[in-house]
Amino acid sequence: MRAIVVAAVILSGALPAYPERFGARVVEREEILQAMQQSRGYEVTATTNGPRFQSEVILRLVAAAEARDPRGRQPLFIGHREWFDAYLQRTGLTRASAPQYARLADEYEQDSIVDFRREKVIAGTPAVNAPLRAANVCMWWAKRENGPESFSYEDLLATPHLKVTNERVITYRLLEYGDMTVFNEITGLRGRPTSGVLGMLFQVIGEGSVVESRVAVARDGLQITRARARKLLIEVATTVTVAPDGRTEKDVPAGRPDLAPITARLEQPLRLRHPAMACGES
Repeated sequence: MRAIVVAAVILSGALPAYPERFGARVVEREEILQAMQQSRGYEVTATTNGPRFQSEVILRLVAAAEARDPRGRQPLFIGHREWFDAYLQRTGLTRASAPQYARLADEYEQDSIVDFRREKVIAGTPAVNAPLRAANVCMWWAKRENGPESFSYEDLLATPHLKVTNERVITYRLLEYGDMTVFNEITGLRGRPTSGVLGMLFQVIGEGSVVESRVAVARDGLQITRARARKLLIEVATTVTVAPDGRTEKDVPAGRPDLAPITARLEQPLRLRHPAMACGES
């Protein structure tokens, strides 16, 4: 009987019914875990590798959703508990031993909606630099009376040390290219160095808002990140190298001419236009 039902669904072109929240399909923990298990070759528990890990998982979930429904009309809802439970199983960590950024996202109940309908992400048809895959990502926790509007954590693996602040609502455009991943038009994410000369400078000017980050990975697993942050009229662009174990250093290592094409690619203008983003947060 089950085979007959499955065959009827396939022949009719209908998709199985999934739970929904905010008009988005709820992604199950097992789906998230399967996507997480495919990330290899670097330390996924390192805070400095967090954005890479998160983007890889989200893009795999989007790819699976597109394969399931080529029209791609329904966004994805990723719950904080499903994500964190899958993360703990993937890493073998306990709640107490999980990195602070992952633990806080669960404690604050930071959920996500991923809208991969292309017309919602990119306006028009780009003549050049069109991404292979694109999504609007909205991360938030519910607004509560006298509730927190942000949380912060410090990344001690970064050089210099970095304080990161998540506002209650974070949005960005996630763009996948064959040779890099781009977090564009970021809102709700702030950071500042807390050590060294830059730490003293940012004690004066305060936290800067991260507006864009681009990530590319060299053949030996070295991650190159190009990020832009803005504070009032001041904008700073920084290139950072992240080793597979999460250790970072500013700029790229000396004596690595193979990294020059990567850094050049990360600096290339995208010239994309984005429509207004509807976050869908509660």
